[in-house]
Amino acid sequence: MGIGAVKRRAVFLDRDGVLNRAEVREGKPYPPGRVSAVQIEAEAPGCLQRLAAAGFALIVVTNQPDVARGTQTRAEVDAINALLAAHMPIDDFFVCDHDRGACDCRKPKPGLLTAAAEKHGLELTASYMVGDRFRDVGAGQAAGCAASLWIDRGYTHDPAPEPPFVRVLTLTEAADWILRHADYN
Repeated sequence: MGIGAVKRRAVFLDRDGVLNRAEVREGKPYPPGRVSAVQIEAEAPGCLQRLAAAGFALIVVTNQPDVARGTQTRAEVDAINALLAAHMPIDDFFVCDHDRGACDCRKPKPGLLTAAAEKHGLELTASYMVGDRFRDVGAGQAAGCAASLWIDRGYTHDPAPEPPFVRVLTLTEAADWILRHADYN
């Protein structure tokens, strides 16, 4: 970016449980294993259209540890991302395909968000994180986002995030909250 260039704001979105349905087994969400299993959340395309129309970059930030575990391929993850991008105005995808370890990109670490900010010239303090797990909220907090919004899907295995965060029940509620609270100056 050139001197004096204005940075954009973004909405960072988790993928599974936010844009597409997660399969919930024993209170724990799992990603779809293949493209044919993807069910796009009915509200997601419209919500993302509204956020894009308001000038937000839309960046998906997702942990996909099944790649490292050998139960899913990176090609399948990319194919699922391509399907979502074909139905929604998503600007980019940032994927951590590591299992638990020393990487700096696995949420709740902020690496995916900071990499996206650098690549796309985004202002993190004017951006928002939306996710359905405590680690999504933690990543937004660690990156310095204006707010982290937690879509409470009622998972029983996952502890509630550490404050501060905004609790909502749907992506529509999250988009409405962001559009009401975003600084348009």
